[in-house]
Amino acid sequence: MKLTVITYGSEGDNRPLVALCCGLQNAGHDVLFLGERSIECFANRSGIPFQALDGDMKATVQPGGPLHRLMNEGGNPGSMAKACANFATVNTRSWMSSLLSAAQNCDGIIFSGFAGYVALSVAEYLNKPVIGAGLFPVSPTKEFPSSLIPPLPLPGWLNYFSHKTMMGILWHLFRRSINEARKDVCGQSPRRKAWSGYPIAYGISPCLLSQPQDWPEAWQMCGAWYQPDCSWSPEQALTDFLNGGEPPVYVGFGSMSGFDSKRLLTILSPALAGRRVIYAPGWSEYDASLLPAETFIIGNIPHDWLFPRVSLVIHHGGAGTSHAATKAGIPSLIIPFSGDQFFWAHRLAQIGVAPKPKSMIKIDTPTFTKMLKDAGNHTMIEKSRVLAQCMEAEDGVGRAVRHIERFIKQ
Repeated sequence: MKLTVITYGSEGDNRPLVALCCGLQNAGHDVLFLGERSIECFANRSGIPFQALDGDMKATVQPGGPLHRLMNEGGNPGSMAKACANFATVNTRSWMSSLLSAAQNCDGIIFSGFAGYVALSVAEYLNKPVIGAGLFPVSPTKEFPSSLIPPLPLPGWLNYFSHKTMMGILWHLFRRSINEARKDVCGQSPRRKAWSGYPIAYGISPCLLSQPQDWPEAWQMCGAWYQPDCSWSPEQALTDFLNGGEPPVYVGFGSMSGFDSKRLLTILSPALAGRRVIYAPGWSEYDASLLPAETFIIGNIPHDWLFPRVSLVIHHGGAGTSHAATKAGIPSLIIPFSGDQFFWAHRLAQIGVAPKPKSMIKIDTPTFTKMLKDAGNHTMIEKSRVLAQCMEAEDGVGRAVRHIERFIKQ
């Protein structure tokens, strides 16, 4: 089959999709991947044909960008939905035009992230099968609340209602720009209701989050999607640091940017004093003088190579980082910023492989010190090892490929 895959987001959103594309390609399918330009090099190294979409994800979280406020608001779901819609609105027409051109002769469209409604519109116009590729749960269930709201213990009916409500809010915010693009690019009539019922393959480990009993067969927790970067090798200085003492603590917040990094490092550093630290600034600015004395600063390094060599991962709770840390068999300490990060932070704490999280705007040194102590608890370390063994038995990409094949052929 010829398949067109489209997504838009940070590197953590794109890398699992590259892994999925590799799995589809290895299964004999032709794949074209449309995504954010920052993932192009990794896609090329992985042998995946790639086409960059308009937009600059890094600029959206920098000061003045449409997602900047989310870095400092502590996960307000209303603000998050509005900011995401405002960002996607700018690129809706160009994304729809790019996908329409790329998907003319394909057998099916696979989508994820901000480009979801664009993909559903183009698939409708071309009369092509379409399937979602999710990294956090959006399908309604009674078993847990929407991953886009602060995690709360709710009765089943209210859990289900929270999913429907959040998806309704997102459709309301995206609807105008989608309908304008449908008219201008495809000549389609406006759509009044959001799409529903389409199949979704989730790149989520059932060891972290069990398949809800009330989901139909079309929605599947397939397991996490990984693609080793075989062409990457570490610099000698990093190897020397890792071999020079006890496994260090990893600190990194990925694509989070525009937040008060000086405040956060001032809070974290006293508690980390005396420990060996690997710091990955990602997209954020930082003052090296605020870091603990024995700190090695790194650039973009594959998590699957690095995490098995550290003792603890301190991160923002993105789906990709959360899965990579648990697969490495080590505890996490999560300081969430926005979106589904609160969901994963709560989930990892719930299954005993991370201390109870504290958001970026509420964290302080005493709280972080206690979290650091809890993360070193023998029980938490042992649970992390057991969870890694569970995840090792998964074939997330393989299951997703078979799920996609089945529904597109139907």
